[in-house]
This record gives sequence, C-alpha cells and structure tokens, in this order.
Amino acid sequence: MSTVSVVIPCYKYGHFLADCVRSALDEQPGVDVRVLIIDDASPDDSAEVARTLAASDPRIEVHVHERNKGHIATYNEGLLEWADGDYAALLSADDRLVPGALARAAALLDAHPEAGFAYGRPLRFRHGGPLPHARTRSTGTAVYPGHWWLERRFREGTGCITSPEVVVRTALQRKVGGYDPQLPHAGDIEMWMRFAAHADVGYVRGADQAFYRVHGTNMSTTDFGGQLDDLRQRLVAFDSVLAKCGDLLPDRDRLAEAARTRLARYALRRAYRAYDRGRTAVVPVGELEEFAAECLPGYRALPEYRALRRRRRIGARTMPYLQPLVLSAVADRGREWLWWQSWKRRGI
Repeated sequence: MSTVSVVIPCYKYGHFLADCVRSALDEQPGVDVRVLIIDDASPDDSAEVARTLAASDPRIEVHVHERNKGHIATYNEGLLEWADGDYAALLSADDRLVPGALARAAALLDAHPEAGFAYGRPLRFRHGGPLPHARTRSTGTAVYPGHWWLERRFREGTGCITSPEVVVRTALQRKVGGYDPQLPHAGDIEMWMRFAAHADVGYVRGADQAFYRVHGTNMSTTDFGGQLDDLRQRLVAFDSVLAKCGDLLPDRDRLAEAARTRLARYALRRAYRAYDRGRTAVVPVGELEEFAAECLPGYRALPEYRALRRRRRIGARTMPYLQPLVLSAVADRGREWLWWQSWKRRGI
C-alpha cells in the first residue's frame, strides 16, 4: 500500500481543520496516510483545535510555531523536512480532498514511475456555500511528457493548477526543492514547472480531486491593480524556471519568447478592454502597456496593440457606445461569454 504524507498549513483557519483533516484521513481508502498540521502562530484557537484532533488520532502530528514564519517557510517545513511517505500533498486548512483522490493519484504514480506528480480537476466553491457534487470515478489517466507540459505553460502564459489537487513523488520534491521564498505569490506555478523540467506529469481523468475554497472576491480577476501584479508575478515565475532549469531545456530561448509574448498580449488586451468597458479611470492602462514593452520590445507589432491604439483614437468616452461596432470588441465579448459558460458547466 502506498504511503502519502499530507501537510496541512494553518493560520487562523482552525474552524476548518476538522473537515479538512477528515477529508485526508477518513475519506481516502487504499492508501496509508499521515497528516501534519502546522500552525503558523495563529492568534486564535487554531493550535488548540489541531492538538485536540491529534489527541484523537495517532496518524496526526502537530507543529506549532512560536512566531509567524509565513506561508512559504511553513509549506517547505512540511514538504522538505517532515514528509517521508512515497508521495506528498499540500492541503490548505480551508480546502478539502475529494473522497478517493489520494488513491487515484497514487495508483497513477505507482504505475508510471516516470511521472513526478499527478493532478486532476479541482472544484471551486464559495466560502459559506455548499460543496459542489464531486465525481469520484476516474475514466482513466494520462501521462504527459514533462517538457511538453512545460511548454504548454509557457505558451499559455498561465498555470492550470490551484494546489490541493496535486500529489507529488516525495523523492522528486526533495530533489528539486520546495517553494521559492523569493516568489511568495507565484511559488506554486514556478514549482510545478520545475517538476515538469525533471519528470513527466500525470493527470487523473474523469474524477474530481479536490475542493478549493474561494473566499470573497478573487483579487486577480476583479482588482485592476491586482491584475497587473498577477502578470508581473507570472513573468518572474517563468524567468525563474528558465534560470534554474535552463540546462535541461535546450529550447529555453524559444520558451522565454513564447511566455513573454503571451504575457504582453494579456496586458494589452486588459488595457484595450478598459476602453470597451468605460473603466480607463480605474484600470492602469499606461502601466499595462509599459509591462507589455518590458516583456516584448516589439509589442507594437501585436494585434492587441493595434486594438489599443484604435481605441485611443476613438476616445475613452465614446468607445463604450461604439463597442458593438468594433470587431475586436465583439469577438472579445464572445470569448468572455464562452469562457464564463465553460466555468458554469464546471460548477463554479
């Protein structure tokens, strides 16, 4: 039977701990699971809750920090210093695993030693709302060549993983390292990409693997300054992977250009869509263009820049009224509608 070490970092989330731990221990048949709860000096009763849970189950261990060390140090403490199972998972105290998720991931990794980690579909749910219905029967698995999967991330300019749905081969985690302290906001995507530079990537089809809690409103999609920060963090993550793993990637220059081009296009699109929506007073249009120039000196050749220049000529006051007549604006509205419908079908 495969062994899985589950690290549960906690800061002021003691009221979620019981459900989180239960999902990792009581709803994961077929694997031998141990749990470490690390309380990062929570000012509430989180440490007391963790100790109470540990007293009732020998599979639970608790570490309590005397002072707050931050999330990156806490994650790495569990993954690099404590985890000793065949596989390891990081599960935030406010998230939960879908029943059977660890066994599905472990079976994939058992069958494919070339795969360094496995993930599947996460189910997002709003804080305070009910858990969405989860599928627990896998329809199969896929193993993607690591460099192919890594190139997809560079070409798309974004990640495809939230975090609780991932199970990592512990030997690979220790070989490649944990979260980079220099990347407090992009450490997750950067670490997954480093793994893919060293090993193949497994995917569990059909079944859902984790419940990911969304608290309030996601800053990266609604706060306009946050959107720019998000793009900057992604750029740092891609650059970091190339700096650390470039010797494993013979096409590193092509990957760098692909990521920077995609991020420049994202920035320019957000800039010109501010004109369509009448939000140029709150969206940092100039800074978004500056970021595009930082990513790609030849950004003015991109179609998104031409769209931005066209809207500047029309003017911020007039553009919202002319949006139905501008082809790129109509196409963008269609893409946004399709994107929204796809996420609604996923239960979000």
